Amino acid sequence: MVRAKSLEGARERLHLVQADLMEEGSFDNDIFGCKGVFHIASPVLKPSSNVKAEMLEPALQGTLNVLRSCKKNPTLRRVVLTSSSSTLRVRDDLDPKVPLDESSWSSLELCEKLQAWYVMSKTMAERAAWEYCRENGIDLVTILPSFVIGPSLPPDLCSTASDVLGLLKGETERFQWHGRMGYVHIDDVALCHILVYENEASHGRYLCSSVVMDNDDLVALLATRYPTLPIPKWFQKLDRPHYDLNTSRLRSLGFKFKSIEEMFDDCIASFVQQGHLTLQPAAPI
Repeated sequence: MVRAKSLEGARERLHLVQADLMEEGSFDNDIFGCKGVFHIASPVLKPSSNVKAEMLEPALQGTLNVLRSCKKNPTLRRVVLTSSSSTLRVRDDLDPKVPLDESSWSSLELCEKLQAWYVMSKTMAERAAWEYCRENGIDLVTILPSFVIGPSLPPDLCSTASDVLGLLKGETERFQWHGRMGYVHIDDVALCHILVYENEASHGRYLCSSVVMDNDDLVALLATRYPTLPIPKWFQKLDRPHYDLNTSRLRSLGFKFKSIEEMFDDCIASFVQQGHLTLQPAAPI
C-alpha cells in the first residue's frame, strides 16, 4: 500500500478502499458511479492442506461478487477481467501445428486430473463471468496474459517473480515445471487492459503474449545476455505438448509487444534495485 501511494500521480488520482472479495455487496459503494471496472485479482497460493478450496472459491465467488456490484451501477460502461492464457492451453487434444487462440478453453476434467487448481480457478471464473454478464447485459472483455515478466513494484515478490529470481540464481526445481511458456511484459499487460477498455469496438477475449519459448531456449538467451549469473544450462525433460499462441486479435488493434530481452532486462534491474540480486561485471574478453 505504501509503495502504491508513492507512485507518480497517486496523490491526485489514486484512492484506496477496503473490500472483501468473499462478501457480497462489499464493492457496491466503491463501484457505484464508475464507468469502468478492472477486476485483476485472483489467488495464487503456496502449498497448503486444501489448495483446491482456497483457490477455486475466492476466484469464482470473488469474481461473481464484483460483477453483482457492477450490475447495480447504472453508469457502468465496461468491465475488463484479467483471466489467463492457462484457460486455453490445458487440454489433451492440442495440435502442435495449430496455434492456440481465444476460441480454445482448458478442460476442467484434465485440470482436476492434473491438480492444476490455478488453471481450474481461472477457467471456472472466466466462464462464470461470461455467463453472468450475458444474462445481465454487462459489457465484458477478458484479457488472457501469459507468464508476466518485468519490474516488481512490491518488495515482497509474488510467486511468478520468485520463480524467475530462483532461475537467475541457478535453481531449476520450480521453474522447470513451467516447461514451454508464453511470456509478456507487465507493462504490455497493463496497456492492453487500457486499450480494450477505451476501444469501443473491443469485444470477447484477447490473448496477451509476446513470445512462446522452451525453457532451454530461454536460459540460453539469458546466459548469453547475463554471463555472470549462475543461470542453469539444462532442465529435466518433461512430457509436455508443444504449442504456440495466436495473438492476432490483439495485434489487429495496433498493439505491439515488448521483446523477451526487454522483459528480463527490466525484471533483473528491479531485482537488483530491491536487493534481491547482485550483478557482477562481466570479465573482459
